Amino acid sequence: MRFVWVLAGMVLLITGTTALLGAAGLGLLTSHADPGGGFTARVETVRTPGHAVVVTDLDALLRQEVPFSRFGQARLRLDARTPDGPAFVGLAPADEARRWLAGAPHAVVQRTALARGPLPVRLEHRTPEVGTPPTVPAAPAAQTFWVRAGAGALEWSPGELAGQRLSLVLMHPDGRADLALDLRAELRAGWVAPATWGSLTGGILLVVLAALVLLRPVRPREVVFVVEPDQVPVLAGRLGVSSLSGLGTPPSPRPTPERQLVSVAAAPRAAIAPVPRPETLADLPAPHHPLRPPAPPS
Repeated sequence: MRFVWVLAGMVLLITGTTALLGAAGLGLLTSHADPGGGFTARVETVRTPGHAVVVTDLDALLRQEVPFSRFGQARLRLDARTPDGPAFVGLAPADEARRWLAGAPHAVVQRTALARGPLPVRLEHRTPEVGTPPTVPAAPAAQTFWVRAGAGALEWSPGELAGQRLSLVLMHPDGRADLALDLRAELRAGWVAPATWGSLTGGILLVVLAALVLLRPVRPREVVFVVEPDQVPVLAGRLGVSSLSGLGTPPSPRPTPERQLVSVAAAPRAAIAPVPRPETLADLPAPHHPLRPPAPPS
């Protein structure tokens, strides 16, 4: 049972620590947001001698480079301008956009990455295949296959279009060649702040609960012997007791013998006084001689 409690405490501790690390990461991300809660990034200037700049599969690019933009009700806005004014921005089914631009030189975005400063973009320039008659994709706004289109800006929810193979096309409004784009992207994810506080609160609660589980006091175990009646004398002999019925009961206190005080009269003893020290030889006592018979008369 102790092992189960330790295992549960470790699982709670690992989960709580992970939640706290996630809250720290989201907090670091939130620190880069503007006062309105949006994340704005400028893209480096994109140039191509062709007629358009195309993101072949927009959902795949977002899933690879900015996966958190596809969660919840996040909104993505793209502002695009040319040296002459606003650029045309449109979302179209990938097959329709590919057929429309098959005879026109254009650039395809291979990838972009999150970085400090302007976001880098890698392009691949494409020309019409051999045998394909060159065309000029004029008046892009007049086409009917656009899912969404705008002049100078386009806003959409990546979550609503997730799973759809749509191409993002940027061009001059009249479709002419020699394109230079100044791009700016803005992402507003309303779920970042609630997720940050939720992860922080949940992580703290899980860590506290893990500490309570791991530091709970251990109860002493009680050992119960179940033996056959004929084995009771054998077990009692091995335990060094006369009977097993008295095990577990505290020993009775031994009676303390009573003690009586008896007065003892001591026999009188003569006091021993110090003997004075003689000062002269005359003060010495005469030596004691045994009685001798008187000398006979001569």
